[in-house]
Amino acid sequence: MSKRIIIAGGGTGGHIFPAIAIANALKQLDAEIEILFVGAKGKMEMEKVPQAGYSIEGLDIAGLNRSSLIKNIGLPLKLVKSFFQVRSIFKKFKPDAAIGVGGYSSFPVLRYAQAKGIKTFIHESNSFAGKSNIILGKKATKIFTGTDGMEKFFPAAKIMVTGNPVRNAISSATVTRADGVRFFSLDEKKKVILVVGGSLGAKSINEAIDAGLDLLTGKDVQLIWQTGKPYAEKAQNRAAGNRMVWANEFIPKMEYAYAAADVVVARSGAITVAELCVAKKPVIFVPYPFAAEDHQTVNALQLVNKKAAMMIKDSEAGKKLVIMALELIKDEAMQQELVKNISPLGITQADEKVAEEILKLI
Repeated sequence: MSKRIIIAGGGTGGHIFPAIAIANALKQLDAEIEILFVGAKGKMEMEKVPQAGYSIEGLDIAGLNRSSLIKNIGLPLKLVKSFFQVRSIFKKFKPDAAIGVGGYSSFPVLRYAQAKGIKTFIHESNSFAGKSNIILGKKATKIFTGTDGMEKFFPAAKIMVTGNPVRNAISSATVTRADGVRFFSLDEKKKVILVVGGSLGAKSINEAIDAGLDLLTGKDVQLIWQTGKPYAEKAQNRAAGNRMVWANEFIPKMEYAYAAADVVVARSGAITVAELCVAKKPVIFVPYPFAAEDHQTVNALQLVNKKAAMMIKDSEAGKKLVIMALELIKDEAMQQELVKNISPLGITQADEKVAEEILKLI
């Protein structure tokens, strides 16, 4: 009989894309395997997972709103409701295992699986584990981590360091720079900066680029600008009629964006960092300062200390980001040094390692 696996989690591309990469690797190893995703209603996964060809069930669940306590009133009710929904999903699907990748839906799914004696697996992409993963890790069958040194969060015997899964479209991309530039209707002869603030956008980066747009294009620099939803309309109005700027809330084919880019400006979420190491691009990181335990700064510094990336504080982005990006795009020698140092850090088989280990244990 074919194996059945539930993959739970989402909220951002940093959780969704590794989950899809793991699902694809499982299918590659066992074509008969049945996979069901479980996500949070209204979140990004409800759209991205079906696009990747998988079924998904949505839970009525939300996380703790730290900025507005009044918005948390319905939280206990949502949590209880989500456990009933999980129970019903498990009864119907009868999974052999559950994999959690982080995000709201991971917790009730893995908690329920553990209560029922079903094998559970966690993929923790960050160098600082989230609270729910720490709790779930105590009873997990195996914990896959993006970096080493995670024994302070999880039982050492359960840890397997695999690196972070990078989407197949990026890890095995054959897109040329010419293909990439053409995809965004830009000029092949001019330099390109890719600006990407993560799947949900980045306010400080967007505002800095907005303010410096005329300076950038005035220096003959083209822009591929992923804004995230909140800033999309503003950026598109700002870029209207400017043939040197492609601006949109989301880039569906990141492999084309990486291929086109001479320099990248990005947040330093674990998956973005993993993708840039595989894509071998000169990058300026602007870590999101409010990430748990400031883990995005930790992620960025791991590369900066190896002279494999540059970094600028979020609070200084408004003043310095555009100037720094222009300096880097002009400095070929610096770009080459960054590429040389980031190249050995790329891990391309993380998804296969995770999939092989899971199939071995279920």
